[in-house]
Amino acid sequence: MILKAIVASLVALGAATPVISLASEGWRGQAETPHYKGDVFPPWQKGENNDAVNRGFEFTIPEVNSLADFHGDITDPKLVLYVGGNYFFAMAPLVKAFEEKHQEYKGKIYWETIPPGLLVKQMKAGGTITSGNMTWTAKPDAYFAGLVKVKQLIDDGLLVPPAVPYVTNTLTIMVPKDNPAQVKSLADLGQPKVRLAMPNPEFEGIARQIKASLQKAGGEKLVKSVYEDKVKDGSTVLTHIHHRQTPLFLIQGVADAGVTWQSEAVFQEQVGHPISHVEIPAEQNTTAIYAGAEVHGAAHPDAAKAWLEFIKSPAALTIFERYGFKRYEAAGK
Repeated sequence: MILKAIVASLVALGAATPVISLASEGWRGQAETPHYKGDVFPPWQKGENNDAVNRGFEFTIPEVNSLADFHGDITDPKLVLYVGGNYFFAMAPLVKAFEEKHQEYKGKIYWETIPPGLLVKQMKAGGTITSGNMTWTAKPDAYFAGLVKVKQLIDDGLLVPPAVPYVTNTLTIMVPKDNPAQVKSLADLGQPKVRLAMPNPEFEGIARQIKASLQKAGGEKLVKSVYEDKVKDGSTVLTHIHHRQTPLFLIQGVADAGVTWQSEAVFQEQVGHPISHVEIPAEQNTTAIYAGAEVHGAAHPDAAKAWLEFIKSPAALTIFERYGFKRYEAAGK
């Protein structure tokens, strides 16, 4: 209000209208002292997802300064992994198990867990990325996403065959604890009163599977309602990193529901966040196959091959199963 009054006064005095972006035009909330625990904001695993041996001075301020999807020391890594973020929570135990078998990589693994489409953009930018005021370069040795995406990137020449599938995952509807909006099915997501946090189809591969499930549950009408009509009226918010933003929006009360991989809901419940989920029937659900491949021109090809071999090993699969992933079984077996 004060800013608007200043602008009005300047105009009344004959001054040229200044180019000012009013805060109220981009912010509908209310700034106030937080009433929540700091651990509501990522990173959620108390430093476990950091492979650096010497962490130096700790400067992590939740909500303000927190690089939650970049892990380890970029000084001189011996293995760089680009991992579609859908299992960021499993990476700490996976890395630990890998290093027990390959001691030469202890404290020398760096990995990122932003959406697969964004990882491709970083790959095409030579491994350079900027977050806030920091820019760094970490060229990948291996890339992990859905099997369809991995095969596509092999065809494009960015990855080296073969594609290595290892686990599968299915969808669920993530909701706040006690499900205040009483969401019971995918069909309920089309209701105008239900506020949604949904993965962005532009760069989050899960959106393709979600649309397929919405189609099964309510036809094109439901797909259009969730991903077009509700986006236009503001009752669907599209995320940039659904595996971080969706549960955070639910905890904060910004959204009532959001479709995610069921493993992500399992993790949120395991760590004690006020999150629950609504099962999607098998006939409406969609299964994704996770796969990886070596990156063309990788600086550490032997390390990439070692990780690709490990990721489908019994030790790795046992870790994945903690979060509800299923072992990949090739057709015909």
